[in-house]
Parts: sequence; structure tokens; C-alpha cells
Amino acid sequence: MPRPTLIFDLDGTLAHSLPGIAASLNRVLEAAGFAIHTEETVRRFIGNGARMLATRALPSGSDSTMIDWVEQAFKEDYGSTWHGGTAPFAGIPGLLAELTAAGLPMAVLSNKPHPFTTAMVRGLFPNIHFSVVIGQRPGVPHKPAPDGVLEIAVRLDADARNCWMIGDSTMDLATARNSGARAVAVGWGYHPPDVLAAHSPDFMATTPEHLLTMVRQTLAAS
Repeated sequence: MPRPTLIFDLDGTLAHSLPGIAASLNRVLEAAGFAIHTEETVRRFIGNGARMLATRALPSGSDSTMIDWVEQAFKEDYGSTWHGGTAPFAGIPGLLAELTAAGLPMAVLSNKPHPFTTAMVRGLFPNIHFSVVIGQRPGVPHKPAPDGVLEIAVRLDADARNCWMIGDSTMDLATARNSGARAVAVGWGYHPPDVLAAHSPDFMATTPEHLLTMVRQTLAAS
């Protein structure tokens, strides 16, 4: 069995970014005279990019002009404030260090806008080498489309069937299925573990240490 190529989601998988996203979104909504949301509510908005975040946060039926404004205002605010409400999940730095030491190729694939994705990865994990980092880019289909996984596989000269798409959402699992990758769900993120389990991932990791054990077992069998 070949050594796996590990593709990580960012928000809810590597980074606990909910506090920063919620704070920034609420500042924009309040400035525009709209109701703000609890972190628990914003958690349900995350996963489909900034435009869908804005759409879900606004009252139902809001027109495209208002959605455009909230999306852009959120991006401007979040770009300068995300550092204050974002940190790696406990155990993630150690996991990534172990995987790096094992020489495994790693990538990040997120629906967060590409500039935020690259900045956050650099800021949170300055000593970790990700071979490819991809966020949402204009004109490129985002998760659950297979394009990101397939691009990473080509750039790393890997077989998509030997890639692990590791994430905390059903969208990540669908992305894996659509691209032919292995679907690896993590239980410490923003989506309920029972919902993830109902989508029959290939693996389900309850903690970063559990994920590391799964990788080691795969390497031992290769």
C-alpha cells in the first residue's frame, strides 16, 4: 500500500477559527443594522465560503446587493482581525510535527477565500511544510467539487485514490467521494460526530492522537 498524501480542511479541522469568524461577521452585521448571531449559530453558517456565510447570516430574501456588501465588508474586517480569534486545535501542532517527521506529503484544501487560507496557514503553522495550500478561488469550483483534490494530486504526483481528505464536515466527505480519495472524518470540529458517522467515512478520528495512530497503522501496513 503506497504512503498516503494527507489533505486537510482548515476551519474546524486544523484551526479553531469560529470565534474570529463570528466576531468579524457580527461587527459587519451590527454596523449595517442587522441582528447578530451567537457563535453556535455562526458555526452552522461555516463551510461554503464567504458569500454563503453572508447569505446565511442575512435575513431570508436579502437581495444580492446587500449580500455583496456584507461579503466584502466581512472580508475586509476579517483580514485584519482573524489573528485574535483563531488558534490551532489542541493536539494539532504535535500531529503535524509528527507527520512532517514521517516525511508524508501534506496539503490544505479550504473553502475559505484563498488569501485568508494561505495567510492563516502561514501564521498558525510557521514551522510546518504543506506542499500545496488551496483556498476558494474565483472561477474554480470549490468543495464538494473534486477539483481541489485532483489539482493537489497532480501537483504532488499522487494518485487521488491514495489521498486522504481529512475534515470535520459532510462537505469534506462528499469531496473525498467525488474525487475518489479516502474520506477521513474528524470528531473535534464544528459538525456533530454522529452526523459524520452517518455518511460512512472510511475512517473516523476522535482526536488528533487517534488520527496519528491511524496514519502509523497505515504506514506499518505499507
